[in-house]
Amino acid sequence: MALPALAVSRASGQLTGRGTDGFYRDGRRVLSRCELRVDGDEPLVVQGRLTGTDRARFLGTVRRAGERGPDPEIRVERLRSADGTEQITFRSSATRPVRLTVEIGLGTDLAELGAVALGLPGPEVRAAVHGAGLRWSGTGMHATVSATPPPEDALASAGLLRWDLALPAGGHRSIELRAGLAYEPGGPGVPAGHRRRPLDARIPAPRTGAVTPRTRTDRPPRPWTAARLECDDRRADALLATSLDDLHGLVMRDPEVTTDLYVAGGFPWRCGLAPAEALWTARMLLPLGTRLAAGTLRALARSQQAAPGADFGRIPGALRDSGPHSPPSCAGIEATLLFPAVLAEARRWGLPQRETERLLPAAQRCLTWLTRITDPPAGSRGGYVPDPAPGGPYRCETQAHAHRAALLGADLLDASGAPGAAALRDWAADLRTRFRRDFWLEDPAGGRPAAQLTADGRPVPYLGSAGAHLLDTGLLGGGTPAPGLLDAAQTGQLAGLLAGPAMDSGWGLRSLASKETGYNPFGHRSGAVRVHETAIAAAGLAAAGHEQAAGSLTKGVLDAADSFGYRLPEMYAGEQRTTGGAPVPHPAACRPAAVAAGGAVHILVALAGLRPDVPAGTVSVRPPGTTPLGAMQLTGLCVAEQPFDVRVSRLGMGMVETAAEGLQLGP
Repeated sequence: MALPALAVSRASGQLTGRGTDGFYRDGRRVLSRCELRVDGDEPLVVQGRLTGTDRARFLGTVRRAGERGPDPEIRVERLRSADGTEQITFRSSATRPVRLTVEIGLGTDLAELGAVALGLPGPEVRAAVHGAGLRWSGTGMHATVSATPPPEDALASAGLLRWDLALPAGGHRSIELRAGLAYEPGGPGVPAGHRRRPLDARIPAPRTGAVTPRTRTDRPPRPWTAARLECDDRRADALLATSLDDLHGLVMRDPEVTTDLYVAGGFPWRCGLAPAEALWTARMLLPLGTRLAAGTLRALARSQQAAPGADFGRIPGALRDSGPHSPPSCAGIEATLLFPAVLAEARRWGLPQRETERLLPAAQRCLTWLTRITDPPAGSRGGYVPDPAPGGPYRCETQAHAHRAALLGADLLDASGAPGAAALRDWAADLRTRFRRDFWLEDPAGGRPAAQLTADGRPVPYLGSAGAHLLDTGLLGGGTPAPGLLDAAQTGQLAGLLAGPAMDSGWGLRSLASKETGYNPFGHRSGAVRVHETAIAAAGLAAAGHEQAAGSLTKGVLDAADSFGYRLPEMYAGEQRTTGGAPVPHPAACRPAAVAAGGAVHILVALAGLRPDVPAGTVSVRPPGTTPLGAMQLTGLCVAEQPFDVRVSRLGMGMVETAAEGLQLGP
């Protein structure tokens, strides 16, 4: 994956046209079939693997008629890049020259990625011979495949390219394919969240001149530092490296300002900007620099509702499933509440003052929306944030996001000399008082937070991973966590519930406790393990002093990552872990997914316990004393826009090895 381009295949490397197989660009399937045959048979593929998030290598052997013995003499290697290029190399170990008939069957339906992912692709488009390859034309666009060397035969009716290759003894020959997509002037636009990208200039221009390929732009750079982890548990090193590689594949340029970068939600469902997920990912990567946060915030500020009215200050977002006990929630509300918090924390990590000032008006609009939506006329429960409708329901995690936004927003306003900070702190204090009264449900087991209040104020008492957001309070000055909606006793009770077997599957935190009505281990919000909420819970538990529970969740996610080849999916089944078992993939999960990869970074970096306050010139290092993964060294982090390296011993002692000049170590 190298958005807006990506490629999907089985481990055989063959693009079969089934499922999501294909090369894609701008959310459109450029090529659905690319099937290699040698002397009439498919190669026997012995290995297929990713060599990077945007590259794959497939290695196979070719058995020829009359060949004796078990040892193959002909090897075939396919090196595939997400941008639509593929190099196929045949290598001979034979002691005599060999001739091979190579055929590549090609086809496409030019379907949109969303339709393909839903299992609703269109029929194959008829091919036409075009230069050194084939072309398929659709409404306002066409796809092309060209080859070097040119094929001896090109059969449009069969979608077939054919070569007769002569391999010298011990020699090799290669074929390079290049797939691309071009648009007619004035043709239909690309899907939302994508940007039209030019084609590889090497693809021949069509003779009609109706469509003109353009030179391909470079892949966006990584908007974070080259962080590395060396840990006693070496799987953690692999997880961090793979997660950052996956995130790079999801990096996109904003269509309006191409220097602003953000990450797409994930493949296949959210290959464009998903506001809440992009903000979560940017927040989780703040220890690696503020560039991703700044680009994401600027892009979302341009989408913010700026016209007077009830939605003034709100960031648009789609509805999403919330499980069996609740109507859909709104990703836009979550993004609106995340915006000022991410800006405030980015400032603590070292976002330059000029960038903070540039983004402050958008954060103020978010805070204006927050205070307006919680005025008593907005709904039957004045003071709580409804999600999604003005009349509720009132979700516990939404109140946690609102509380954090108010406190960190007030901190931001004070630092900028803007008015309104005192009113926001008063609002947050009032919310804490009412939340502890209205949302906390006493019971013989010690009580629990209600998942939500209905429009008429009735609590809905099920236990789910949404409660983890009550532990995520945010970072204030001096490395001090903001106060939470729960008091210390309630926080301790919640920690015990999250660490219990009904919530902790052994692979991570279930989205709904296994004893609750409606539990489904494959449910998006009704039992599946969601990686980023598990990471939020682990970091929040560690910050609150519940290190054993945090360590259990951390090790569970790392064990799951090992099973998934360190490319964590967005979620996986919440079935209970058993001896010798493995986490079960979710059939509809994004993989790679921004929040899963970001959650992996977050859960690992949280083990260093970093709490910066760059404006005050300090940083605190408070790692958990339990050191669940043993000793670790993090290099290539970024605090105050300068390299930051930290080592944590097996005894839980943190030692700063590299830091910006003038940055003082806090208590």
